[in-house]
Amino acid sequence: MQVIRRCGASGLVIVRADAAFYTLAVITAARKAAARFSVSAPLYTSVTRTIAAIPEDAWTPIRYPQAIFDQAEQRWISDAEVAEIPFTAFRTHRHRPEDQVSGRLIVRRVRRLHPRREPGQDELFPGYRHHAIFTDSPLPMLQAEAQHRQHAVIEQVFADLKAGPLAHLPSGRFAANSAWLVLAAMAFNLTRAAGALASLWHAKATTGAIRRQLIMVPARLAHSARRLLLHLPAHWPWQPAWQQLFTQACGPPIPTAP
Repeated sequence: MQVIRRCGASGLVIVRADAAFYTLAVITAARKAAARFSVSAPLYTSVTRTIAAIPEDAWTPIRYPQAIFDQAEQRWISDAEVAEIPFTAFRTHRHRPEDQVSGRLIVRRVRRLHPRREPGQDELFPGYRHHAIFTDSPLPMLQAEAQHRQHAVIEQVFADLKAGPLAHLPSGRFAANSAWLVLAAMAFNLTRAAGALASLWHAKATTGAIRRQLIMVPARLAHSARRLLLHLPAHWPWQPAWQQLFTQACGPPIPTAP
């Protein structure tokens, strides 16, 4: 906290973390440093019991400006509902009464999909997936939920980076890992820039999709009249996006004689 203040930060400081840091030690350290906390809560029995006690009329519909990819459902989510309820953590026999921490449990629920449901076979009870946040943030519910969700957005970027060149780490040598990390970051940024130049769809696609559709393209180079000709695949669905990328990066292609 002293380092943060010396850097010029004077506003509200919130320690934001995922479920791996839902521990008494982390939250106690945040409070001792005069910071607030916002930690993803695992779906322990106490958490699920508290979620079940939320009244149905307490849920507030929200829509994300940017969709979030749900790994469990393997789909992009742009609609959900949010509610909050008071919650006291660490009330088990392993902790002393003075170790208990009170705060707010902010819960986001997303409707489950049933792609194999037969026509006319409606569900008896709607199914939801719940994502809980334990926090003592003074922000309003929707603002606190959105602020914590920014952590999930950056985690998606990390996952995309790990699915690329970083999948080959570590090498066993610190210098080699350091050099590879720099090269991986450069390749990642260049790939994302290429996707943004190609099309609106590729601007939001993963780097793996950009590599498959725009970079690893089967093509043939040919020489004609002291010029290089690039023969691309016929009936290629990503031709407009690739041509847009080529035009943005190299200028309009030179027209050829019919």
